[in-house]
Amino acid sequence: MPYVTRGGEPMEVKGDVPAVGQKAPPFTLTNTDLKDVTLENFAGQRKVLNIIPSVDTPTCAVSTRRFNELASGLPDTVVLVVSADLPFAAKRFCGAEGLDDVETLSTFRHPEFREAWGVAFHGNVMEGLCARAVVVLDADNTVLHSELVAEVKQEPDYDAALAALN
Repeated sequence: MPYVTRGGEPMEVKGDVPAVGQKAPPFTLTNTDLKDVTLENFAGQRKVLNIIPSVDTPTCAVSTRRFNELASGLPDTVVLVVSADLPFAAKRFCGAEGLDDVETLSTFRHPEFREAWGVAFHGNVMEGLCARAVVVLDADNTVLHSELVAEVKQEPDYDAALAALN
């Protein structure tokens, strides 16, 4: 199993982040209206999945703001911020921050997402949360870019994620 660090401390992560060139695994997640959505809900769009532990942490908040800023200039692209946060918390955060160009989705009813997408913390204090990762999909759900961020407190490589869309 892969490891990431949190403040330098190794943290085991269960599963494998989808690799470039493969089809994305299906998912069901919960949106801010408490409705379940699937990957098919975003058919025909390119997708940037910004997978984070919680919008209530500084780095996650920064990456959500940054992807919101970047999303406004991306044609036919949706940015999905995926976390274990309750939909109420994600909606509150985006409302307070004025973030209109990202869609927040929760794993709270769908913990299987974490392992299927290779972001399941396992056997450590972060268990139940998602490790930080960015996965970019084309309109047909083929993985164009995949990054499991090595240190949870670091931001993802925004430039690499955006380059995959060009």
